[in-house]
Amino acid sequence: MHTDLVAALDIGGTKIAGALVDGDGALLVRAQRPTPARDGAEAVMGAVGDVLAELRASSLWARAGAMGIGSAGPVDASAGTVSPVNVPGWRGFPLVDRVTEATGGLPVVLIGDGVAMTAAEHWLGAARGYDNALCLVVSTGVGGGLVLGGKLHPGPTGNAGHIGHICVDLDGDLCPCGARGCVERIASGPNIARRALDGGWLPGPDGDSTAASVAASARAGDLVAIASYERAAQALAAGIAATATLAEIDIAVIGGGVAGAGEVLFAPLRRFLRDYATLSFVQQLRVAPAVMGTDAGLVGAAAAAWTSGVWGTGAGAGAGAKGVPAGALR
Repeated sequence: MHTDLVAALDIGGTKIAGALVDGDGALLVRAQRPTPARDGAEAVMGAVGDVLAELRASSLWARAGAMGIGSAGPVDASAGTVSPVNVPGWRGFPLVDRVTEATGGLPVVLIGDGVAMTAAEHWLGAARGYDNALCLVVSTGVGGGLVLGGKLHPGPTGNAGHIGHICVDLDGDLCPCGARGCVERIASGPNIARRALDGGWLPGPDGDSTAASVAASARAGDLVAIASYERAAQALAAGIAATATLAEIDIAVIGGGVAGAGEVLFAPLRRFLRDYATLSFVQQLRVAPAVMGTDAGLVGAAAAAWTSGVWGTGAGAGAGAKGVPAGALR
């Protein structure tokens, strides 16, 4: 049997998604379950097991040569464990061992969800064709990942590129991570909304006080809402410029719910980047919205499996396994 597919899992605080993915990034078989995040470690693993069982029931399963997992973090790829902030029952949970067992010995590659999004955008999305890229997920938190020298750079534990916890305000607010003035503490959706409310912004008649509602007010000209997004954009620009200066990044791709604000976010972000990315080798830095959408986690997990070196090495690998997909996956 040719092993010309990979299996993928995207594990978050609200859903666990799975797919069988081909070398062009097409999701051929899908499965999904809600995440029972408050119900304990084994309940969550049970949902993962249900997703895997549904994938294994497909006639295409035998063609899978590896499993890629993108998980909410922190993750520790070196230990094969996960401790997602939004899944309290999993602390140091041995996810790689458990998934290896549940798949009958399929080789498993674990990365954080920000790195997974990065892998997807580099393979098929806005960062395609760029050898050095930073991709960000700006949502409830701020995560990210790096492509360096044309290859995904997850780092030893799978967390490299976690821009959300770069300090951009030395005496800023205390972040839940324990540091002060982190990008996430300023630019995440909940903090955009918090800052607007603190400044006197009032939600509309529907009571919606999310960052998306703040963005709608900003588009309508509300000065407090505009100021909150400007502050978020400034924090993101400072973090992106610092990363670009350190690693010579060519493009920063921004996804996640906050990126849905469009030019409310991107216009001030580009303006602030001119203030922070001042050295000659970062002045051409591009900023672009992500394009992979809700499938980014699965596509990115699959990309990590394709490029990891473990693909096709498991117990069921056939001698006829085809090569790693061409193109942006290198």
